[in-house]
Amino acid sequence: MNLTSYTPFLYGIIAGMVPSLLWLWFWLKEDNLHDEPRRTLAGCFFLGMAAVFIALPLEWFVQQLTSNREHQYILWAAIEEILKFGTAFVAAFWAKKLFEPVDAMIYLITAALGFAAVENTLFLFGIINSGNVLSTIVTGNMRFIGATLLHVIASGVLGFMLATVYYHGKFMKILAGTVGLALAISLHAAFNLAIITSTAVDTLKVFAWVWAGVIVLIVLFQEAKGIELRHNKLKK
Repeated sequence: MNLTSYTPFLYGIIAGMVPSLLWLWFWLKEDNLHDEPRRTLAGCFFLGMAAVFIALPLEWFVQQLTSNREHQYILWAAIEEILKFGTAFVAAFWAKKLFEPVDAMIYLITAALGFAAVENTLFLFGIINSGNVLSTIVTGNMRFIGATLLHVIASGVLGFMLATVYYHGKFMKILAGTVGLALAISLHAAFNLAIITSTAVDTLKVFAWVWAGVIVLIVLFQEAKGIELRHNKLKK
């Protein structure tokens, strides 16, 4: 067995997985109030990874259903956001592992990062097969600052909507979840549509907006943590 023949694919796995793991570490460090159960976090991450293999045939079906690129990208965004929410729901929400409002953001972001890790790895494999390793490295960096963060922002916004109604009844939670999912799909679709219709310079502008979105998400994250603190003060 010639191990060197597998080296480029190993690089692809590393380039696809490491950015997601680094961002996961960052968001977990941001939550310094309580530690989420590691088993639940792992469940969200690995189910998020598995969700890619459900998304792929569904997205292929959409591609057969319509040749309109805009419609395809919107439907693909809906499929991915629904699946990411579904994985977090199964691994954490349904299992009643939410112990504070910010947990909704943590678990959804974790599922999103698992999804992005596999999506990026498969994307990089395709470039590796073309034989252009340098392009793989450059594209890996672009996906690190683009697609990965997009998944984080979209799922994080949905998580924030759910965090705001943590202490409310079932109706408000369903309403917030529906609005949050619609926002996540809209953000995801807007990014996709902006990328396919943009020039190189425009693409850099889109990525700049993505980074601005990360800053906003960090603010929302702190706000979600504040919900718990304010609730505890009211109980005293």
